[in-house]
Amino acid sequence: MVDESDLKQWRDAGHVARRTLEGIKGEIVEGKSWSEVIDSAERFIRRHGGQAAFPVTISVNNIAAHYTTNHSQDPMEDWEKGMVFENGDLVKLDVGVHIKGAIADNAMTIEVGSQGKHTDQIKAAKEARDAAIEKMHPGIPWHEIGAAAGQVTKDAGFEPIRNLCGHQMERWNLHSGLSIPMYDCGPNNPSFKGVVEKGGLYAVEPFNTTGESGMIENVAPNSSSNILRVTGDVKIRKALSKGKLKPLGATMARYIEERYQTLPFAERWAYPLLEKPFPEENEESLNKKWNALVKKLTSIRFLEVYPALKDVDGGFVGQYEHTVLVTDGGPEILTIA
Repeated sequence: MVDESDLKQWRDAGHVARRTLEGIKGEIVEGKSWSEVIDSAERFIRRHGGQAAFPVTISVNNIAAHYTTNHSQDPMEDWEKGMVFENGDLVKLDVGVHIKGAIADNAMTIEVGSQGKHTDQIKAAKEARDAAIEKMHPGIPWHEIGAAAGQVTKDAGFEPIRNLCGHQMERWNLHSGLSIPMYDCGPNNPSFKGVVEKGGLYAVEPFNTTGESGMIENVAPNSSSNILRVTGDVKIRKALSKGKLKPLGATMARYIEERYQTLPFAERWAYPLLEKPFPEENEESLNKKWNALVKKLTSIRFLEVYPALKDVDGGFVGQYEHTVLVTDGGPEILTIA
């Protein structure tokens, strides 16, 4: 639950997050690269007084979530097209901002070009988000929130994605444990017990799909998103003393933890840290050293890596998202113009 004295930082983060979406959406045009838009959005966040709470993600067509570019601009293994926007692409732009750990998370879906092939799907995602938010008053069971979002999605002729959820947030913790259904899960689903709580901060993000099953799956390999996170479960000094880390590995782990704490970070943000201890190494050698470092830090559970996510049926996916603070009077949307 957020403390009243901290609310300014949460609201300021929400303001920057929304301004970033609105300021960057016009750059998603035919012929522009994904990396250009991602870099532009992350610069926008910094220029307006925030820090990225996670790497800006671009998810196109059947890719549902959790993809950002790496330092060498390599595409996902099963992505056969270039990482340049094409006419008719359905693009999810997901932006998170933090101010001293106070987080705002928001997203929108954009069609590249003016064909209007995805107009109904985009509208359905936005209206499902808004329907869920309208019901977010203290004491309302979570299954009713999911039912509200899911009904809008179904009525529009799409499937709600059932294994992607909204989430509660706390300072320095993007996913703080509680998940929010975005489909009609029913009152007896053990994963979504409890009710909306006053003072809670929640990311409300329904996903819809043109696929039949309403399910997403991981894109191989496990690191396909190019996003990592410090788990917070391993102490560097202890790992060093037990021989689980060598001095250089411990130093690199300390650099990463100091910069990102336990918020998700991009491979391309942390990779340049290797250039300081290895200034004469070529790209191939640095890549090997980076991969070995990540392998070691994940093996001891200091780091975790994330896969990108795609629709299991190859369906196109839409998404909209706001960050909401629940008050006595109901929902206060923090990521709103």
